[in-house]
Amino acid sequence: MHSFHYRNGKLFCEGVSIEALVKEHGTPLYIYSHQTLADHYSKLDQALAPLDHHICFAMKSNSNLAVMRTLANLGSGFDLVSGGELRRVIAAGGDPKKCVFAGVGKTEAEIEYALRKKIYSFNVESEPELIRINKVAARLKVVAPIAVRVNPNVDAHTHAKITTGTYENKFGIQFEHVEAVYARASKLKNLWLRGIQMHIGSQLTNVAPYEEAVNKMLGLVKKLSAKYKFEFFSIGGGIGIVYNPALASGSKEWWSTPQGKKIMTPATYAAKLIPLLKPLGLKILIEPGRFIVGNAGILVTRVEFVKKTGKKNFVVVDAGMNDLIRPTLYESYHEIVPLREARKGAALISSDVVGPVCESSDYFCKDRPLPKVGEGDYLALLSAGAYGFVMATTYNARQLAAEVMVNGKTASVVRERQPYPEIWAGEKIPAWLKK
Repeated sequence: MHSFHYRNGKLFCEGVSIEALVKEHGTPLYIYSHQTLADHYSKLDQALAPLDHHICFAMKSNSNLAVMRTLANLGSGFDLVSGGELRRVIAAGGDPKKCVFAGVGKTEAEIEYALRKKIYSFNVESEPELIRINKVAARLKVVAPIAVRVNPNVDAHTHAKITTGTYENKFGIQFEHVEAVYARASKLKNLWLRGIQMHIGSQLTNVAPYEEAVNKMLGLVKKLSAKYKFEFFSIGGGIGIVYNPALASGSKEWWSTPQGKKIMTPATYAAKLIPLLKPLGLKILIEPGRFIVGNAGILVTRVEFVKKTGKKNFVVVDAGMNDLIRPTLYESYHEIVPLREARKGAALISSDVVGPVCESSDYFCKDRPLPKVGEGDYLALLSAGAYGFVMATTYNARQLAAEVMVNGKTASVVRERQPYPEIWAGEKIPAWLKK
């Protein structure tokens, strides 16, 4: 569920009119719902209550400080993939001791910084990384907490660019090699074998791949935990959301399909996995991102022109692929709605919503039946809270969009629109070019 809805024909975020926010802050504009963030985190936390568990928000999905502070205030830790992200955790008021550090290319400087900040664990992706972490820890005269990331070779049945758990992917260590890797790691004096981790992919809407992966891992986890006294088992993240409203047709619940077959929810996820995990007697870590923040954000854009050709109706808007790259990168679907609700029964026009960036791939939808709009109207791209602003660029010298968070009837700017000079602020023209 989310807190974006029509009220008297106008789109609202919680108790605030989107039109009012646009009038004050312009477009393109990201808007986040504090209520939705808290609701999604709490539902997942409550569903997992029978387990000794800890949620580490995958901040790569949205690293705005206000988003992170919202979750930190609820008790969340963070799943990070760079030293810069750890610095963001600290800037947001998060606790490094509740953080896990993933990623295949950790540098010595990043490892040292993470050790000095006493993170909970490194999720280790390779044997060379184990050796590097041990070396840095020895230099600092500390013991580094680690968990080997196991690649269970389970197909998550998701988009090819966001699957991570098969042997075709760069992540983790092959299931068959893990026992030997832990044996070698146990001989490295500056490592603490604190746990074990897996992650099979992103945007999973069915619990079956999780069941398969956990079942495959259970024997290995029990054996290694008995030998090395593990503290935790991390089952990764990847819980998906519904982007296409057709999947919620005829239902009050966004997670129901037209056929009434329910896809994964916190309740169904927990119901299948708790019986498998509870007997382990370990702390269970989970690293969700999209599930918590995806439906908590929208991107609002202004219609600049409507361009008709012999075959197409192009709705040209002021947001571009630099603001929201998911449709370009993943061929992903985002529901697109006008800020003013279309009249019931009004004709729909097959439209391509495209941006101003000088690329043919700069589009948000193609041949989508949409209400008639014209210059000066506004559209909202829903479910843009995850992998939206965080992947934005200044391509074509376009400013980074502003971000606003709404809490009830209050709205606050949580990132100012980027001033143009900041785009090139770090650049310098050498003296020899000024002659």
